[in-house]
Amino acid sequence: MSRSVEPVARVDPTAAGPDVSDQARPGPTPTPTFSGELIPEPARSDEDIRLVVGISSRALFDLSESHRVFEEEGVEAYHAYQVAREGELLEPGVAFPLTRKLLALNERLGERGRVDVILLSRNSSDTGLRVFNAIRHYGLDIARAAFTGGGSPYRYVTAFGAHLFLSADPSDVRQALEAGCAAATILPAPAARTDSGDEQLRIAFDGDAVLFSDESERIYRSAGLAAFNANEVAAAQQPLSDGPFKGFLMALQRIQALFPADASPLRTALITSRGAPSHERVVRTLRAWNIRIDESLFLGGLRKGSFLAAFNGDIFFDDQESHCRDASELIATGHVPHGVANGG
Repeated sequence: MSRSVEPVARVDPTAAGPDVSDQARPGPTPTPTFSGELIPEPARSDEDIRLVVGISSRALFDLSESHRVFEEEGVEAYHAYQVAREGELLEPGVAFPLTRKLLALNERLGERGRVDVILLSRNSSDTGLRVFNAIRHYGLDIARAAFTGGGSPYRYVTAFGAHLFLSADPSDVRQALEAGCAAATILPAPAARTDSGDEQLRIAFDGDAVLFSDESERIYRSAGLAAFNANEVAAAQQPLSDGPFKGFLMALQRIQALFPADASPLRTALITSRGAPSHERVVRTLRAWNIRIDESLFLGGLRKGSFLAAFNGDIFFDDQESHCRDASELIATGHVPHGVANGG
């Protein structure tokens, strides 16, 4: 049953354009130019350490019922539904516990750095008012937002300087990836999740096509495991090329560097299907990048679910849908639609 929440002042709907859900499809948007390189970050001083995460309203809150109204009855019905329920509290979505932990890092960072979470939504500001009511109710320190009235919000990922974009819309995620930002589609959870009680933020990554390029994965898929291992042994001294999540991992690393290794509020893990002898190239790549991964699991083809549960992670990123489906039973999971496994 919905709970009541006091509404905030109404935002002028005339400034927002058409009212649509996160999934609405307006006219065509410009196709971004993709160079294959990560978006360069502005110069930062040691005192200006930032982590910026963009998140859609359907990843942050449970908007499944209102989204059903949009899909079955259209934009006008969706608008009426949201406005009529501005005083009803939205329940947390799949990425809500992660968002709470991200924002909690600010208390530990103090003046040394800042984590910003930005709402990026296909809603208009009128229909998005209910979302901001929920943000206020839960005490989330989210002040910045882009309500795009049906357009894809990926266009504002670069403008906000986001290191990561999380959305329930695969199309928006693909466009953000093509624009050079780490991005993932948040998979629905089989059951509502609450915070684990562990205050430490724990983030797990797959390797190939996520942290690294898919260059080695292509060899595996075209020539098999023996050829893959032979290539990795021969190229062990050659760092792997950058994957779409390297920039995000580096931003996490800058935050970790502010704390002793045994007292960090943030912990990372690499959980990969690689095993010996292909592990060496991964280790040497991270060394060349000057990046510390707290835990590295080389599973040699084992399923990842039980290991993710043991890590007690808050989110896991993988490019393969089968791995993501297994992981989403246990942990918030982001599918990264990048590389050869996704038709790239």
